[in-house]
Amino acid sequence: MLRIGLLTSGGDCQALNATMRGIVKTVLNNAKEKVEIYGFEDGYQGLIYGRYRKMEWADFSGVLTKGGTILGTSRTPFKMLDTPEADGVEKVPAMVANYRKLKLDCLFMLGGNGSTKTANRLRQEGLNVIALPKTIDNDTWGTDMTFGFPSAIDVATRCIDDIHTTASSHGRVFVIEIMGHKVGWIPLYAGVAGGADVILIPEIPYDMDNVVAAIERREEKGGRFAIVVVAEGAISREEAAMKKKAYKAKVAARVKPSVAYDIAEEIAARTGREVRVAVPGHTQRGGAPDAQDRIFATQCGVEAARACLEGQFGFMVAQRAGKMVRVPLEDVAGKLKYVDPDSDLVREAKLLGISFGDE
Repeated sequence: MLRIGLLTSGGDCQALNATMRGIVKTVLNNAKEKVEIYGFEDGYQGLIYGRYRKMEWADFSGVLTKGGTILGTSRTPFKMLDTPEADGVEKVPAMVANYRKLKLDCLFMLGGNGSTKTANRLRQEGLNVIALPKTIDNDTWGTDMTFGFPSAIDVATRCIDDIHTTASSHGRVFVIEIMGHKVGWIPLYAGVAGGADVILIPEIPYDMDNVVAAIERREEKGGRFAIVVVAEGAISREEAAMKKKAYKAKVAARVKPSVAYDIAEEIAARTGREVRVAVPGHTQRGGAPDAQDRIFATQCGVEAARACLEGQFGFMVAQRAGKMVRVPLEDVAGKLKYVDPDSDLVREAKLLGISFGDE
């Protein structure tokens, strides 16, 4: 008997169900013994409290195109892992106990950076764990891509495309806030795909003088409108020079909803232009996965299942240079993958005339 567990942890994304389908179909089609599948509800909370349901092949039929997660998800911060739950339950011992109770041979964890750190902790506790790289932010270290990222780019790009028509009609400057607190992968890719004039990301601190100059250059060339794509975590040069504590205090004291509104206000004051802010927000996590996401999610699921059948555990499935690989969890946990300011795409975007506010 082969007993496997599935859980989806952290923020949701479009290709979670496609990934689980890849795992289950591969295991069921290739296992030489009977298989039992247990799905834990609401991420690690389901593993902590033993909230699970036994699942069958039929539960994964027709989910390839379905966004979100059929198991539900929640956030269980790694930094709180050794802090008891409100009812006194010790998280790690409870997860280990429920894994043992079900006599699982492997736990498949679909999650991002924090969730992967927890998976590594469970590995250290002696559990057979395989992680799969889920996050729209594409910031998981050790893999060139995460599932959820391609679909998020598509959603963000469609937003920019739609804003173009109203911006052009009214001759406005639009500041579009795209998800990305610590890294700028989505705003970078969506900004290039959507024809943005300015892209501001956390990895490249901006100077408002340069942002305003880019907008004015466009106007001098006859452009009726301008598109400024701003990551949630975009940071100015002055802020980047601040000590971490001081910067956090400044962000906490912010009166406006986000940095995008501060930037929009300053652009309006300096240029005299009519400026609007658009925030697609959680739509970037929603809807059906696109074709690329479905393919990559399926690859991740198949490769993870194949490793389980081979008796290999304690790693994260990843893609490097187009090849599916297995990266040890201890090498992944706690690391973020940032946009390289000197990367080809940033360099090419600058040659195209896109400003990142740094020059």
